[in-house]
Amino acid sequence: MKPRHFLTLLDLSSNELNHLMERAALMKANRHSRSTAGLMTGMTMAMLFEKTSTRTRVSFEVAASQFGGHALFLAPGDSQLSRGEPLSDTARIISSMADLIVMRTSAHDRVMTMAAYSRVPVINAMSDDFHPCQLLADVLTFIEKKGQIQDAKVAWIGDGNNVCHSWIHAAHQFGFDLQLACPPGYHPDKAVLDAANGKARIVSNPQTAISGCDLVVTDTWFSIGRETEKEERLKAFAGYCVTDALLQTAQPDALFMHCLPAYRGTEVSAEVIDGPQSVVWEEAENRLHAQKALIEFLLEGP
Repeated sequence: MKPRHFLTLLDLSSNELNHLMERAALMKANRHSRSTAGLMTGMTMAMLFEKTSTRTRVSFEVAASQFGGHALFLAPGDSQLSRGEPLSDTARIISSMADLIVMRTSAHDRVMTMAAYSRVPVINAMSDDFHPCQLLADVLTFIEKKGQIQDAKVAWIGDGNNVCHSWIHAAHQFGFDLQLACPPGYHPDKAVLDAANGKARIVSNPQTAISGCDLVVTDTWFSIGRETEKEERLKAFAGYCVTDALLQTAQPDALFMHCLPAYRGTEVSAEVIDGPQSVVWEEAENRLHAQKALIEFLLEGP
């Protein structure tokens, strides 16, 4: 039987994603229980990371440890990929020995190739186009605070990047309304937006996007690989910083999220990210719990 992979949120059904949220919440509530401690006993999770990471790496390695398994980390220079070995060959070899592959890479077709040639589940730990694991944590955090995300109103402010693409997928899969305020030239991919079936749309400015919303989300303007565009982006994104004055136009109990790392005074003010409506620290911790539920799902099935 072919393994299930998690490359985007569209790889699971809405029911399966909601099941993951329930399992993640239960695992978090019972985090000190030994009930799932043996899930990965004798198993190895191969982590092929071609980009730097803090939260993603730590959360996956801790998840494997808590499940009784072993995490094998491969940095860019640690494998024969750095000497030109075809990714398809690497996928065949690693999947013949490991039980799960977690890949963080650049072009999305690289993680797709890994999945195509792997005999074990492959998880996209971030590509240039999508960051689905981040969205599992984000949705879990919203549900914890608000009860449910279906029919909520969410505002995305900033770059139409990989995290934005996964938010668009989430709007479709979880059934909430997403308004995106992105500068001209930095809009999300049209094909991704069109596939949301009307649950996500571009609006003219941050004020319009945030007005009356239940959640405000932003991300760094300088995603990995875009650092050389800093000056150009600072000009393009002028007026897109999430400030306290801007947040006050949302619902009084609106939440603020950021996948981190954050640059205070650039995409978000210190008053917002360190303020009472910010849930970024819970959001970061929930990477662990959401990914534990995902690992369980891929290894054992729903």
